[in-house]
Amino acid sequence: MQVKVNSITGFDDAFVAMYMSKRSWTPELDSEIRDLCRNVQNGLTDDYSRFDELLSKLLKIGRKHITLLRFIDISIMTQGLHRAGQDDIDAHARRFDNRIIRNSTRLATFDRNEVSDYYKDKILATDRVLDILGVDIPKKIEYEGSTYVKAVNGYVREEYKDNKDVRRGLYMLSIPSNFISKINLCEWAHVFKERNKDGGANPEVKEWAEEVMRQITERYGQITRDYVLSIDN
Repeated sequence: MQVKVNSITGFDDAFVAMYMSKRSWTPELDSEIRDLCRNVQNGLTDDYSRFDELLSKLLKIGRKHITLLRFIDISIMTQGLHRAGQDDIDAHARRFDNRIIRNSTRLATFDRNEVSDYYKDKILATDRVLDILGVDIPKKIEYEGSTYVKAVNGYVREEYKDNKDVRRGLYMLSIPSNFISKINLCEWAHVFKERNKDGGANPEVKEWAEEVMRQITERYGQITRDYVLSIDN
């Protein structure tokens, strides 16, 4: 499995939002903040002191006033997470504002020997075992008056051999899945609390959550693992 945090955006709006409640926002302050964030995120300055000051303030307030943290979006690309793990991430679709697009078992085709890295050397599907043993099984069989043809991991009734909705019924949860997703920092806190290494998630899902968290901190050192766990969500 490979995980990449593509981008973390929305700091400008989050910083501006801090100045709205007490009417301390001004057009001049707005321009200053947006110019600052643009320069920092595009690598156009070596002075991060003002940005770090605003981020520290945002994180302190946002721990309890979590709406502020919803302005910050994290884009994540994941390759090769097993499908069972993908289902665990999909369970949080509302937290992602439904911003998860993954390989479809209906529209995509998976090979008979495809398994995610987590399952390699842990399981052998029946098709793989037959290959290893050099056992040939029939391309077609007759059963209860119908003809079934060989497909990945089993047989499909002949009239459905090209029907992807039927064929995907034979796919195993070990198949690798790629997906792109986006989640705001507030909701990431909830997902991370549920899926981190100290939780009860599948080992590969734990690895996914911890790697996303590591990359977030690598980019913005103030957004630490402990901080995210402290967010009141």
